Amino acid sequence: MAKNDARMRDEFNMIGLLFLVASMLLQHGASGQRVKVEPEVVSFLHKTVNLRCAFSDPTGVSLTMVTWIYEPKDGDRINIAVFHPNFDPNYPDSPVKGRVSFTTIPPTLESPSIQITDVRLTDEGKYICEYATYPSGNEQGITYLVTLAKPQNSASIVTVDAGTQAVLVAKCESVDGRPPARISWVTTANGNATTVSNTNIDNTVTVSSEYRMVPTAKDNGKDISCIVDHRTLTKPESFPMKLAVQYAPQVTIVGYDNNWYVGRTNVILTCQATGNPVPLSVLWKTMSGEMPDTVQINGKELKVLKVDDAVNTTFVCEVKNRIGTGRDQVTAIVREPSVNSSNAGVVAGAVIGSLLALLLVAALIGVLVTRSRRQQQGYRANGGSDMKTRIFGGGKKASKNGTGGGAGGGGGGVGGSNNGPIYVYDSSSQQGLGEKNNHHQPLTMGGRPEIIATTPTAQDILLSNELDDAERRKFDELEEEERYDHFSGGAPILQLRPPHDQGDIIGDYLDDDMESQRDGSVISRTAVYV
Repeated sequence: MAKNDARMRDEFNMIGLLFLVASMLLQHGASGQRVKVEPEVVSFLHKTVNLRCAFSDPTGVSLTMVTWIYEPKDGDRINIAVFHPNFDPNYPDSPVKGRVSFTTIPPTLESPSIQITDVRLTDEGKYICEYATYPSGNEQGITYLVTLAKPQNSASIVTVDAGTQAVLVAKCESVDGRPPARISWVTTANGNATTVSNTNIDNTVTVSSEYRMVPTAKDNGKDISCIVDHRTLTKPESFPMKLAVQYAPQVTIVGYDNNWYVGRTNVILTCQATGNPVPLSVLWKTMSGEMPDTVQINGKELKVLKVDDAVNTTFVCEVKNRIGTGRDQVTAIVREPSVNSSNAGVVAGAVIGSLLALLLVAALIGVLVTRSRRQQQGYRANGGSDMKTRIFGGGKKASKNGTGGGAGGGGGGVGGSNNGPIYVYDSSSQQGLGEKNNHHQPLTMGGRPEIIATTPTAQDILLSNELDDAERRKFDELEEEERYDHFSGGAPILQLRPPHDQGDIIGDYLDDDMESQRDGSVISRTAVYV
């Protein structure tokens, strides 16, 4: 029984102790929240920084004293400033003595803020504002001081010779910075960067970066930039540069067009060279060792005044600089004289112009011929409604026995018989046109004399204005058919007899109508062969 009572007393004591510890922790947490400070304060090197502190709610609490404590990252706590309302402010020995002070004179317990002048990198660390209160005891707030040092940044190019080994071509530095700077490279060159950091005595950091690569002639002049980023910079700092790679001259001869013909004048070869450093000398020579007399040299240009067999050689250009020598050559082949392109152009232009002129003339002639034919057709077809009826007095078809319809159809004599009258030109007659009745009997069909129809003459038809376009075409077709298609060597000739009252006019017309033949005879152009 006694043992059970003792066990119960021990358990109650343990529970009471736990409650006491919990209450103390709660009071400490509540008191810590009443001391108001800034969690972090940033200051630049050699500047002045303010560390603010205040007791937010002193109700029910008696504030006795304020103490500022400095705690380095690697060291013990040190009191740097103490204030009691009954005494003057006190500044014990510390790394900041002589540079630390309360911001208000005299200070107050409600706002005991301090300031540190000429901030050093060693001032970085933890600063504690601690209140001595009654009955709660000590309450505190902690501020971390971060000291920044703006670095000095720079970058430079290293001039190198082209080679086969990786060498340093550019470097970049960020000196005396805190915290350490970050360095990066931007370039199209094919290389690698190495970066190292060194901590100085005053806790600043120097960061160095080197860019290495195998330099070639193509890398000369390429862009490369060093980028430095630091907390003290509003934006990263950039250092643009260009790689400097030295190499022997690279030479190219331009100007040879493979068209050097005998007699060509003023052809020029140019020696183009690039190098680093800039080439200093240019030398022209030939593989044969002798320079032709027609060649003039002016620096990087070689001019041939007149092409002949002597320039049928190989020209060499050599360029030198401090690194080495570069060369190029071109072999000139002299050809036979060629047609001058300008003369060829003139000849071609003349030929084309002549062809165009001929085409124009041919077109003009065609137009004139067409117009003339149309006018002649208009003269021939000017009058009548049915040409064949007017000329031959009947229809286009005739009866099989050739009578053409007898006396009542006298107009069809031609259509049914070849026994029509024949009219010839008599130069001795004043009328010019007569019937050959004195020498020939009228043609007959079956022993009967053929009735001569008094039909309009061709002149009457040509001079009339009664034909329309359709009849003109019929007349043209009939004329062609009768004149050419049905012509036979022994057939009689039917000519149109003009009226007697137009003898003079028609005589003149027939004079123009008659045409001489190679055998001495004279025939009419308008005669119809049937």
